[in-house]
Amino acid sequence: MGRIAGVTAAETRERLLRAAVDVFARRGYDGTRVADIAAAAGVSNGALYAHFGSKAELIVAALRAHGPRLLADMLAADPDRPVADLLVAVGRRLPRRPDARGSLIVEALVAARRDQDVARPMRDYVGERAGWLAGLVRAAQDDGEIDPALSPGAVAHLCLLLAMGSALLTPDLHTVGDEEWSALLTRLVAAIAPTDPASRTPQKQGEHQ
Repeated sequence: MGRIAGVTAAETRERLLRAAVDVFARRGYDGTRVADIAAAAGVSNGALYAHFGSKAELIVAALRAHGPRLLADMLAADPDRPVADLLVAVGRRLPRRPDARGSLIVEALVAARRDQDVARPMRDYVGERAGWLAGLVRAAQDDGEIDPALSPGAVAHLCLLLAMGSALLTPDLHTVGDEEWSALLTRLVAAIAPTDPASRTPQKQGEHQ
């Protein structure tokens, strides 16, 4: 079982990434062998190693390609939606049981604590996510939605803690009512809004303070 006839290298890579998401979610990082992922993708071990140098590289690549990206998807679907509304909408879904993509982030985070081969690319991955979130916060500050006195990095860090923590604290371990959770989220998001009403109005181009 080698490369599948009529399938391009890019298609083979994608098959491997999708297979990795499923196998890592079902078996865990430690319980997964490279051969398990190759078999699930319908390719040989050699074909897998032609694309990925190790299991550690593969789990982070799978996370980049198919990891949780609810906020990005919602933003893409409605680019003009206020960031505060997006944060509340995403937050409401956090207590739900994670799917395979949510389980993947758990496996990657746990593996990163024990395996430096996973920790190194995971630091890059988390740093990229934090940077993207911080950029979103800065844009919201420019639009008057978020208090400009707050650190974008700190807000991004809080979002990451909530999102990644929710993948670990599943509903079967602890749950909270939807209304109670939504009320808390709304209060938290309101707390990071500008305290000065004048700062809520974005400055138009050409205007001077």
